[in-house]
Amino acid sequence: MTNTDMIAAIIASTREVFSMMLGIEVEPGEPFVGEKAATESGVLALVGLAGSWVGTGSMSCSTALGCHLAAQMLMTECPGINDEVMDALAEIANMVIGNVKTQLESTVGSMALSTPTVIYGHNFETRRVGSREWVAVPFRCHDATVNVQLCLAEAHSGATFRPGFSLPHAVQI
Repeated sequence: MTNTDMIAAIIASTREVFSMMLGIEVEPGEPFVGEKAATESGVLALVGLAGSWVGTGSMSCSTALGCHLAAQMLMTECPGINDEVMDALAEIANMVIGNVKTQLESTVGSMALSTPTVIYGHNFETRRVGSREWVAVPFRCHDATVNVQLCLAEAHSGATFRPGFSLPHAVQI
């Protein structure tokens, strides 16, 4: 699997989910590859992937855009981050990364998804332990940016999915 494969899957999946589920057309920016994700401020949803390939997918945006996306999904106003907004963003990330997973499985084999984890706050940084790099695509959405990122590596012997494993739902920083 190549970075180009991951970028194509991220673009197709993000466009499809945002268009069908939120009624929003997003425009991909210039994809990039880096050792760690950028310092974040706002809302970050993480979804783990496991199987013959393992890693993490993420979706991040500003708090204001996160509230707008949740409002579109829930069809109600969302003036600030609360449980409903975090749940909506977790579900949007789950759909995007789930669609990426489905597209990549024809190349890498079966994978499973973890329960999404949502983090919000200011001045936090995400990084993946190990040597693989993040493949990232920024998307323009309502004069703001949604970043969708993926970090995958081929699993080593014995490093496959264990049923019953899940991550905590939300953390406030």
